[in-house]
Amino acid sequence: MRGPTGRDLRTWAVTSAAIALLGPFAGLLWAAVAPTVRYLVVRGEALPADPEGQGPIGIDGWYALICAVAGLLCGALAYWRGGRGNDVPLLLGLTTGGLAAALLAAYVGHRVGLSGFERSVAAATDGAGVTGVAELRARGLAVIWPLLAVGLYGVLELLVKRLPAGDRRRPGAGEPQQVGGGELDLEAAPAGRDVDGAER
Repeated sequence: MRGPTGRDLRTWAVTSAAIALLGPFAGLLWAAVAPTVRYLVVRGEALPADPEGQGPIGIDGWYALICAVAGLLCGALAYWRGGRGNDVPLLLGLTTGGLAAALLAAYVGHRVGLSGFERSVAAATDGAGVTGVAELRARGLAVIWPLLAVGLYGVLELLVKRLPAGDRRRPGAGEPQQVGGGELDLEAAPAGRDVDGAER
């Protein structure tokens, strides 16, 4: 079993970095489309006016949708741009990069308008209402991005079968000692003897 090569490490690093860079853009999109949530200021603290309402659920829902679409796009693009021997580093890159992107999306999306929200809370009187910012409550949703990216890559590999089956360490069909993908014993026999060494 061979260890990772320099090419494998580069593929993993480039894939991870490229996907992670998408996180802040996903966060900005999330902040733009997430529904607004009203908070009530009680003793200087902002409390959701309707904790079980559609607003907080919708915020998590939009985050999940954006991460799901981004994960599927990353998985499809990685499969399309990948090649023979790149599967493991690409899958690792989809995993680490997707998770980093999802976490960055949650962080950046929450930071949009956060300073203004905090100032409003600080200046509000007790019982006043203020508009909140996007905040991810279900933290486990961050795994959607890498999970769907890796899952789609695997499904495409099974359905499209871009890569020929077989151990790449062995010669493929049409190469020495193989005909049509099946190995044959083509060892040359010594003069006057069978391959087993018996006299003819």
